[in-house]
This record gives sequence, structure tokens and C-alpha cells, in this order.
Amino acid sequence: MKKNNVVRIEKNWEETKVLLISDLHWDNPKCDRALLKKHLDEALAGNHDILINGDLFCLMQGAYDPRKSKSDIREEHNVANYFDAIINTAVDWFTPYAHLIKLIGYGNHETTILKRQETDIIERFVTLLNYKCESNVQVGGYGGWIRFNFDDGSSHQSFKIKYMHGFGGGGAVTRGTIQHNRMSVNVEGADAIWMGHVHEDYEMTYTVEELTTKDTVILRDILMIRTSAYKEEYGDGSKGWHIERGASPKPIGGRWLIMKPYRDEKTSRKIHAYTHKTL
Repeated sequence: MKKNNVVRIEKNWEETKVLLISDLHWDNPKCDRALLKKHLDEALAGNHDILINGDLFCLMQGAYDPRKSKSDIREEHNVANYFDAIINTAVDWFTPYAHLIKLIGYGNHETTILKRQETDIIERFVTLLNYKCESNVQVGGYGGWIRFNFDDGSSHQSFKIKYMHGFGGGGAVTRGTIQHNRMSVNVEGADAIWMGHVHEDYEMTYTVEELTTKDTVILRDILMIRTSAYKEEYGDGSKGWHIERGASPKPIGGRWLIMKPYRDEKTSRKIHAYTHKTL
């Protein structure tokens, strides 16, 4: 269910596993589709939700795009109706997973096409996917919120994720962690802050001090999550734009988010959450 820029996902009071992925660049020949399919099939086998945080598509081979290169277009997309071909083939490819995909957000690749070509690729893709599969995939934003609401029959506890596709560069040393520092200043109330964009992979825990309405000081953990990409650009390190700009090899894949609802010794309802890299 979506309200404004918040997607709410209802869950029973039980351990829940979610596939977090971003920067698929699905239409790029360098996308590792075999690995992506492996991870999506794992979600399918376990009936786990899937969340996509931007740059599902690459979209750089359209007319008048200064970034285009003949070597970076797949044969089935090398046609006059380039964007239509990407949407149609993607709908067929993602059909087995449509009922598990809860959210698809925008990345800079999709917003660039909206600005330059005046067509909304994500909205078109999701509309066609939902029509074909009778699914309920929600279109997110470049940033927004996801609330997992766990119900134990008498009450509930939520786990709130602030997602943002990302901004700036990763940095050879910081690997994008500075952006999480900045987000932590701007965002309150999140249990996790999730970004992609810079093709790095990590989880960090920030612990903050809070004062309750009963004047009790508590410490609360916030997960800082970064998901990488499925486009492998480094290769053997011999040539290409990625090499020429001095970029390093990048990890490939996403992360699994595990949320475990429980009651502590004071019978307070809580969610223990952590992530690990996809294999």
C-alpha cells in the first residue's frame, strides 16, 4: 500500500527476509544477468519481498545521447523503438518475480531520460508489468520511505527504511560513507537508511541517544546500508571509461535484509535487523 511517498508492507509477527538491490543496469551488456537471476530465484523460492532502489535500467543508447556506444547495446535493443524494446523485453524477463517486487524507485539513469527524452521509463515499465501480471508493484521516488509493519495479533511494531538512490561520488577511500553521514543529519526516525548509486557494498551501524516521553535515555541502532550493482565494468582492467577515469573494481550484487520481531524482558515489541551480502 502506498500513501504519498511511503510504501507500507504488512507482515505477520515472524522473521522476514527481503532482497535489497539497486543499480541493476539490466539492459546493459555488462549486467551480470546470471547472478541477478540467481538472487531473484532465491527470493522466488523463499517467497521473499524484493525492493529495487533505482537504476534498474541503463538507457544510454538512445538517439542524441552523448554517452552512447555501439558496444554497450544488446542486440535485441538495437532497433528503432529502443526504449519500447527495453520495456517490453524487461516485462517478459521480470514476469516471474512481479508478485514479489514491492517497490521500484528511480535512479539518475531513469531521471536523465525523463529530462532528455520526456518519457518516464519506470512508470511505463511498472504499468505494463502490473497489467500483464496482475501484480501490485509500486513506483517509488528517487528517495522515499518503506514501512514494514509487523502485527502480533494485538499490537504492532514497525521497521522504517529511508531509501535514497544516492548522490555524489563514492570516493576511493570513503566508498560513499560520507553520504550516509550527511543523510543521518537530515533524517529522523529511520531504522535504516539505504542507498545505492556509487556501486559500493557495506553495512554500518550508527547508534544514537534518545530521550523518551518518560525521561528515560535509550540507545537506538540505525542500519546504514549500501547496495552495489550488477554491471561489471572493470573487466581485466585494460580499457574503457571505467578504467580511464581511474575507478577501482566494484563488488557485484545486493544485500539480504533480515528482520526479526521479538519482545524483550519488559515485553516491549522490537525488531532486530541486519543485512548480509548476496552470494
